[in-house]
Amino acid sequence: MTFKDHFSGHAGAYAAHRPDRYPDELFDYLAGQAPGCGVAWDCATGNGQAAIPLSERFAVVIATDASAEQVSHFRPHSRINVRQAPAEASGLAAGSVDLVTIAQAIHWFDFDRFYTEVRRVLRPEGLIAAWSYNLLRSEPAIDRVLDYLAEERVFSYWPPERHWVSEEYRTLPFPFPELAAPAFTMTVEWTLPQLLAYVSTWSSIVRCRRETGIDALAEIEPELEAAWGGAAERDRARTLSWPLHLRLGRVEERP
Repeated sequence: MTFKDHFSGHAGAYAAHRPDRYPDELFDYLAGQAPGCGVAWDCATGNGQAAIPLSERFAVVIATDASAEQVSHFRPHSRINVRQAPAEASGLAAGSVDLVTIAQAIHWFDFDRFYTEVRRVLRPEGLIAAWSYNLLRSEPAIDRVLDYLAEERVFSYWPPERHWVSEEYRTLPFPFPELAAPAFTMTVEWTLPQLLAYVSTWSSIVRCRRETGIDALAEIEPELEAAWGGAAERDRARTLSWPLHLRLGRVEERP
């Protein structure tokens, strides 16, 4: 089965430079809403950003990713079973899972096939949680530079599926009875070099460089540095945040 792979070519950078921790409150909430804390399936796990906190709340975590490169960069963990498998064919036993999580990835899937798989593997009253984050928020001057980069300079290099993220998952097909959830925000304290390393992992930046030979991030770096406070402030940490856009559904008890 083929899959839409925009990150295997820079899986090491992805693992090293993406935000490494979603808020603990998100996982506390999901564990409290799930019908049990036996097995969680973290689908399209990437670098394990969601699987690791899940392992602190569930007895078993199955972390799958279709990309062999992503799996090879997964940080080993004694309570996480890592497997290479497409989202639409997990290999998990029917009715064996309490919670399915998909962090920043469901927009790449074949929705119909994946949702069929979710219904198969979840136990009655099991939970599916899919979330994404769009552009980070910081100070207005910094936001303006990053918004220009993402929404104008490299806009045409984003994969078409990214529109689901831009629309904050509001329009994402999601055929489950939904639960209202609290708002969650992912926050880090980063220096400017850390921010630049993160932006370098955007699929649009990578594609623009590959297809044109132009580094769009390098083009705007002086402006971003000025917004940060100048060269002397590059190593000053600032608070960066990503509001999470969560869709939460429950699989109804089978007849």
